[in-house]
Amino acid sequence: MGHPSEVSRIESDIIRSLRDRYRCPDEFLKYRLSGELSPKANYFALGSAAIGYGRTVGGTRTVHLSPGPQVDAPHFVGGVNPLRLPFDPDEVIDNLRLERYAGCQLTGFEKILKHTYYRIRRLTNPTVRGYIQRFRAGKWNKRRFPQWPVDTTVEDISEALLLHLLQANRQERIPFIWFWPDGARACLTITHDVENQAGRDHCAELMDLDDSFGFKSSFQIVPEDRYAVSQEFLNSFRDRGFELCIHDLNHDGRLFDELGQFRERAALINRFAREYDVKGFRSAVMYRNPDWFEYLDFSFDMSMPNVAHLDPQHGGCCTVMPYFIGNLVELPLTTIQDYTLFRVLKQQSVDLWRLQIELILAKNGLITLLVHPDYIIEPGLRAVYRDLLAMVNELRASQHLWSATPGEIAEWWRQRNQMAVIWDNGSWRITGEGAERARLAFAKVADGRLVYELADEKEGESLSAQVNTPAPTDICVQ
Repeated sequence: MGHPSEVSRIESDIIRSLRDRYRCPDEFLKYRLSGELSPKANYFALGSAAIGYGRTVGGTRTVHLSPGPQVDAPHFVGGVNPLRLPFDPDEVIDNLRLERYAGCQLTGFEKILKHTYYRIRRLTNPTVRGYIQRFRAGKWNKRRFPQWPVDTTVEDISEALLLHLLQANRQERIPFIWFWPDGARACLTITHDVENQAGRDHCAELMDLDDSFGFKSSFQIVPEDRYAVSQEFLNSFRDRGFELCIHDLNHDGRLFDELGQFRERAALINRFAREYDVKGFRSAVMYRNPDWFEYLDFSFDMSMPNVAHLDPQHGGCCTVMPYFIGNLVELPLTTIQDYTLFRVLKQQSVDLWRLQIELILAKNGLITLLVHPDYIIEPGLRAVYRDLLAMVNELRASQHLWSATPGEIAEWWRQRNQMAVIWDNGSWRITGEGAERARLAFAKVADGRLVYELADEKEGESLSAQVNTPAPTDICVQ
């Protein structure tokens, strides 16, 4: 598991994961462990609000937050009382985002099945492969964790912690940097993994379709074995304002089989990234091991699914927000792939996409779409994708979505990570590169719920309309 085994922290500390998520001043985020953490990690319940995985004080399987004595605090809270927690919030959130929880890695038997499948894959047709993948998915809808069809456990825990920080110290509100530029409610990006020659030949038509709705998407290219990758082919995307990324090395499903082999392949992948002048990466079939990402020389990665019940490698990062893995910005895949929808679930509508997008919007998250040019060549399936584009195009306007390429999102997330909220001449303001696009926001309690509000651009501290009302965070308080 790689969990820390040293003596647990009992001194006042800062909740790093909340600081990274909200970019609010550190003085609002103080906490203290309520005792010694158990040596072994387990699943535990946070009231009825969420499931965590990690070590807890006394090894308890049901966690209660203990805010301690409430005090009247001034507006600027240099001396806020730390929130007493029976778990390390950073450890628990890292366990989720890095899939360090039980049951998400391939078993020995599953690895044998995987190796057998990839040996015979070239001898099968799409119908046979679809049957095998449906068999592999098995009773996917019986899995309780992560939660299908979108898991927001990281958001639920973060909101619960911020709510109790506000309540424990009777704070009116906590200032933070809004998640997206220019006050956008949420973010949308469209990605296309190009797997085979047929998909390669369909890219120009797919760009035409995206362009017709005003979207600039990213195309992930397999650099070896699958098809020819000429400079002319690469330029055809850039000349039209689309983004290019690397998609695995040769798409044989074996990238993460063994560390030594991975390091050799990563060196080749990095060489192609320099040759193609690209900054982003996604692995084949969403196979991943975030502990090995340090060997990839990219600005951002897109290999972590939000919930992976239907993927060959189960698990999921349980968040709909970007986050850092080392120096990489991780942009999780937060919606179902077209292939899985069409071939595994046997559905040909946008209904599931619509439901997932609604759940992501409720958390002001990142909507990542993955549609392969290989699988929408058929007119009927291309029509489904057209319906999807029409739906998100309408949402872009009605819900104030920021539509951007993955590279633009990663650049924003890096800039935001270096910004700060400071108290200056009687009001809060944002400093740092890119601050002109950032919006000041406030987290506050309303009727026992955590709500977010954007500050008015002209009047600084005056609040404008409410932009989000998360679900109630039902966590017991001692």
